[in-house]
This record gives sequence, C-alpha cells and structure tokens, in this order.
Amino acid sequence: MKRREINAKRDQSVGELKAELRTTREKQFKLKFKHGVTPLENPTELRSLRRHIARLETWIREKATRGQA
Repeated sequence: MKRREINAKRDQSVGELKAELRTTREKQFKLKFKHGVTPLENPTELRSLRRHIARLETWIREKATRGQA
C-alpha cells in the first residue's frame, strides 16, 4: 500500500474499517476455498489479504484504545 492510501484508511471511522474487514475476510475465505479445489494463479494474494486484515484489525484496535484514553 502506498503511504497516501494508508493515511486515508487510518482516517476512516471504526464502522467503515469494520465493514472493509468483513468484506476482506469474505474474499479471503472464498480464495482459500478456491485454492483448495484448484491452485490459484497468484497464491501470494492470500498472503497480502492476511496482512491487510491484520492492518485493519490494528487500526480498529488503535481507534478503540484512543477512544478510551
């Protein structure tokens, strides 16, 4: 991700981040299922999705802790 995109994502609300997290997890599930049946052309896409999910969860957690502080 580019720095500009990262800053834009960090500025989103928790609700928007959770919605994106939900859609990203659905996409990951579908790709995993598809990869189990037939090999993917680009298996590194699974890794990038896993990392994107981790980023989203981190940003959501950051916003939750900032709200409590």
